[in-house]
Amino acid sequence: MAESERTRVREREPAARNPYELGMQRDSAYADRQRTGRIVVRLEETKQELMRQGHLRFYLDAGRTITDTPLQNWAVFTHEVRSVSGRHRHQGGLIIYVIDGKGYSVVDGERVDWEKGDLLLLPLKPNGVEHQHFNVNPEKPALWMAFIHQGVREHVASEMTQSEPSSEWKAREERAGR
Repeated sequence: MAESERTRVREREPAARNPYELGMQRDSAYADRQRTGRIVVRLEETKQELMRQGHLRFYLDAGRTITDTPLQNWAVFTHEVRSVSGRHRHQGGLIIYVIDGKGYSVVDGERVDWEKGDLLLLPLKPNGVEHQHFNVNPEKPALWMAFIHQGVREHVASEMTQSEPSSEWKAREERAGR
């Protein structure tokens, strides 16, 4: 008769939940996501919504909704400018690529024209950059995509102030009696 030997293996104690250990876990998850995170965020996974600034669709929003991709420190969204966007101010550091259409932006009081294929660069300014976007073709919305690196926003202590909501947002709020 064969003898069997049993060895009891004790499970490792869970790591303490202190700021250092939590930081280690966060860094490990970040490294894993950089190695294995999915590469494509598909259009059908995102939803266009009417917001104060206009019709926006977020592909990345600093890890708030889509959390299994690398580059979680970016906000990437499209803005469909149907007539006029809201007007707001923030520190800048925003890159906008015009996908389709033609329009202009008023940046700190100066009109800047743009069209399909153009790249807009909102500068970083200590007191922020006030801007608003306009579509010049009432038959067809303009569409652009914005890229914001959250590390830059944090470094310059950016804040966003809405000076005026989009006309579509105002109309919806009025219909809702707000």
